[in-house]
Amino acid sequence: MTLAAERLAVPRGPVINETPLRTPDARNAAMMTRRGWWLVILGFLIPGSAQSLAGSRRFAKLGLASTLVMWLLIVIAALGALLWREAVADLVLRPYVLIALAVVVAAYAILWVILSIDTLRLVRLVKTRTPQRFLIALLAIVLMLLQGATGALAAPRLFAAGGTLGSIFHSSGPVVPASDGYYNVLLLGADSAEGRDSVRYDSISVISVNADTGRVTITGIPRDLQHVPFSDGSPMQQLYPNYFEGHADPACGWSSGINQLTNAVTFCRDDSGESLYPDAEANASTPAIEATKDAAEGLLGVEIPYYVSIDMHGFAALIDALGGVEITVDERLPEGPGPAYEGQPASEWATGWIEEGTQHMSGETALWYARSRYTTSDWDRMQRQRELQEAVISQMTPQNVLARFQEVARAGDDVITTDVPQGLVSTFVELAVDSRSQEMTSIELNPDSGVDQEWPDAVAIRQLVDEALHPAGETEEPVE
Repeated sequence: MTLAAERLAVPRGPVINETPLRTPDARNAAMMTRRGWWLVILGFLIPGSAQSLAGSRRFAKLGLASTLVMWLLIVIAALGALLWREAVADLVLRPYVLIALAVVVAAYAILWVILSIDTLRLVRLVKTRTPQRFLIALLAIVLMLLQGATGALAAPRLFAAGGTLGSIFHSSGPVVPASDGYYNVLLLGADSAEGRDSVRYDSISVISVNADTGRVTITGIPRDLQHVPFSDGSPMQQLYPNYFEGHADPACGWSSGINQLTNAVTFCRDDSGESLYPDAEANASTPAIEATKDAAEGLLGVEIPYYVSIDMHGFAALIDALGGVEITVDERLPEGPGPAYEGQPASEWATGWIEEGTQHMSGETALWYARSRYTTSDWDRMQRQRELQEAVISQMTPQNVLARFQEVARAGDDVITTDVPQGLVSTFVELAVDSRSQEMTSIELNPDSGVDQEWPDAVAIRQLVDEALHPAGETEEPVE
């Protein structure tokens, strides 16, 4: 027998496996167990790596390429947020970008789950040791749920953000720069209750946001304030050169209060104010709102290019979406439709009571708190509305909004209308973050501030507002 034949005749042991991850010895339970742990962990840390080592290389290329692209996008986003924060925020806060990101996140989540299931198949649990096989399976399932949950949480929020921004913020409106260091926005609390043939503004305020620091000043304008002047050059000033006079015709609203501008512009004119403000509808506004802007500008002496209108009936849903608000109640207030006859005690018509003390209010309770007026004055009511506005703003922290984003987005979409253009959204978001470290201030144009409600002194009011917005001796450094 030749030497070669003798070698072939000698019994040989199992061939040493050079690639145990791809072609393992299934009879070696210890090795199969170690292999299972490695595949599951690597598949989670680098999706696609398990397939590259032990499965379909074509499938592995898809997983690894997707993982590489994902990490590249994350690195670019992180660098952009550090180096070009404003530009990145402006890009990301576009509706089509958010929806595209939502699709990408959802696709990644689906791919990760598929890769995880395939990894569990490659492990071949029946060939691993007990009880490790159950632990490997448990770990694989937990990691798969973690990957899937990431997409399940992020994608709907991105879809909601894109849809909400697209429906609320006017896409093509002009971007007006800050005026005298401030962005001024008219905030309207609209009451469209049943039985009314028009929207009335129960709450009228101007929010002034410092363009450098984010500091917020809210100026409350009484809804019944009379003889308000209009801004120079406005269409309403041409009709009322000195101040708003109102109308004698009850069908148009006989009062000269500022909240009667809706009737004066809409119902007292055959064209519903379209000839006065022909561009209003194209810019997501109405003639009545534009007239109210002009009145607020003439009264306060500030430029007000934008408005935000909040439907008071839907305001409760927004508060509930934020998890409620905390308010300190100074006096017991009734809930209910009001007295049926003059002098009827509240105990007979009240459907409930808001007790004194600090309370965490639901949306419905907060709305009653802001609207209750039969046992207090209109000035008290204005103050409560301002308290509620400030409480809602303080509740809208980034953490709270993100945690409840879908609920907030749904509520906001139902109750908010505005002509703020999408090009300013990122600026306002950044200023909102900066405002967290600033003290919010309020100005109430009521008798306590020396403001006559029938014949207000516009010059004195403008000086009051200017002193609040530009305190003497104050130097404000831009926020980095």
